[in-house]
Amino acid sequence: MAVSDRDIVILSGGTGGAKLARGIADIAGPERLSVIANTGDDIEIYGAHVSPDPDLVSFWLADTIDERGWGLRDDSFAVMDAMRDLGTEVWFNLGDRDLAWCLERARMLAEGLSPTAALARLNDAIGVRTQVLPMSDDPVRTWVRTGSAGWCAFQEFMIRERASGLIEGLEYRGAEQAHASAEVLDAIAGARTIVIGPSNPLASIAPILAVPGIHEALKAAAAPIVAVSPIVGGQVLKGPTASFMAFAALESSANGVADFYGELLDGILADEDVARLTTLQTDTRMDDASGRARVAEQTLSFAQALAA
Repeated sequence: MAVSDRDIVILSGGTGGAKLARGIADIAGPERLSVIANTGDDIEIYGAHVSPDPDLVSFWLADTIDERGWGLRDDSFAVMDAMRDLGTEVWFNLGDRDLAWCLERARMLAEGLSPTAALARLNDAIGVRTQVLPMSDDPVRTWVRTGSAGWCAFQEFMIRERASGLIEGLEYRGAEQAHASAEVLDAIAGARTIVIGPSNPLASIAPILAVPGIHEALKAAAAPIVAVSPIVGGQVLKGPTASFMAFAALESSANGVADFYGELLDGILADEDVARLTTLQTDTRMDDASGRARVAEQTLSFAQALAA
């Protein structure tokens, strides 16, 4: 297989999966990589279609991510400030260039383009050569129920509710009616390595697996499937992963992550040995470019060894 062929697939949520995608693109080449990104967090707001996880992946790959971990570097917020001045409640903050990106997506969707095609055009405009794929072209939305707020869409849970409260319910609404795109299924079928990124298993990866056809395609894939644990030293690296794991009665550890993915995995990278699963014990933190490159290199080498 030529180096330019796409033979690596990552299932990704936001920050953790995006960092790993950037690391793999840096060491293996962006043209070899396809990222299947969660769209359960999507939200339509301000006339724009915001797709946080695919956009985080795209901005990381384009080296335009802001140091705060979301949005575009050096973005301004004049539109949000003006909306506040007009009396609008602005609970979901978007930078001006980020808003333009999401407005352009909404325009393309209104003209009949699929989310996959729209994102491909956006990424082409900023020079991203990696294939970044929404998990489905059909709408799927993650909803969370807490004792204090009841049911709310994921972004409202994360931002308005500050991810607080005991999680009592979790739904991926629309998943049963959704379809995996041909691009997603082709990427999985053509992969020699499949990686589940260090993203929240319940909130970021489970919506992908809930789309009919994706879990089945992964089980049928010839490539080894390895996960990178988002938990280091018993602590979650980012976000409310521990709360979601507790809701699912899973241990907040690499063993809990492995239990959630079950027989789908051939191996896992974690800082602790995982029972009943081939483990590469390593530090999975990716605090800088060298950390991303190290974890990416270890992930690919580990998967290659499992395939041998």
